[in-house]
Amino acid sequence: MRNGALLFICFLLLSCFAQAQQDVQFSQYVFNGLSVNPAYAGYREELYLHSTYRQQWAGFQGAPQTGTIALDGVTDVYSKKVGLGGQVTWDRLGPQESISLYGFYAYRIPLANDSRLCIGLGLGATQYAVDGSSRKYVDADDPALILGKQSTLVPDARFGIYYNTYRTFIGFSMMDLFSAYTGGKIYFGNGTLYSTLRKSRHIYLSGGTVVYLTNDIKLKPSVMIKEDLKGPTNIDFNVFMLLQEKVWLGASYRAGFNLWGKPALETTLQRGNAVSVMAEVFLSDNMRLGYSYDITTNGISRYQRGSHELSIGILFPHNDKVDNARCPRYF
Repeated sequence: MRNGALLFICFLLLSCFAQAQQDVQFSQYVFNGLSVNPAYAGYREELYLHSTYRQQWAGFQGAPQTGTIALDGVTDVYSKKVGLGGQVTWDRLGPQESISLYGFYAYRIPLANDSRLCIGLGLGATQYAVDGSSRKYVDADDPALILGKQSTLVPDARFGIYYNTYRTFIGFSMMDLFSAYTGGKIYFGNGTLYSTLRKSRHIYLSGGTVVYLTNDIKLKPSVMIKEDLKGPTNIDFNVFMLLQEKVWLGASYRAGFNLWGKPALETTLQRGNAVSVMAEVFLSDNMRLGYSYDITTNGISRYQRGSHELSIGILFPHNDKVDNARCPRYF
């Protein structure tokens, strides 16, 4: 307990000097680590299916809509050293949309006191598309305009490291690795360059711990730093409470900061971004259902009705009589 708390405090201090920002945004990544770090593959040590749908800025025309479905597990229920997984993510923002497919491999190194160091790699591709038919143009004869739907396929990769004990974790990941080598350039069939559609390289740094308040109440604080080295640095502060191993209740505060001297950002950048409230319920020993609601605290709040996110996770226990007394997974 003392070592776990000390490790978490040290992480919080070090995180002030780290780099990490916004990719596809999910509030419930705290319940699905595979969406932000490939080293999570096989973390629950059994076959796990997870799906999330997010409607951002409800009521705002052309607002982001995102969905994902992932499946992961370990290849050997005895050694639990290799985790494999796959994930499909769909994202739409106005006339832009993307569909990505990734496969994940994680090597899980057992350490002392039931802790593990996991190293993960994700390989996949993203299909980016622009639907010009959904827009109205002043000059529809402009040859630079896309009047129909056009798409292009781009390969990419992810890398992550994850360390956890029974009550503490630290994770680091780099997403969209190939983006830095292409300059983010995407050409469609008419020869038009769309440099803003492709994602930039993203860095994630996260950590958290679990504090036992009583036998039936546990507190889980965590933090995540997200950085793309271009836009604002995003920092999420999360706190959750687990009641009788059945219900998670929590909140998250997301803030943006103009760090690292980025000249393209205004010095008056508003720090407050969003506040989220979340709940996740274990419907059974192997099924969990989650919901979150985000309230935007910046100027866009007056034009929309918040963001809604729904998730479901299903665990498929193995039939072998190995470790049937499963340990709870808090991260």
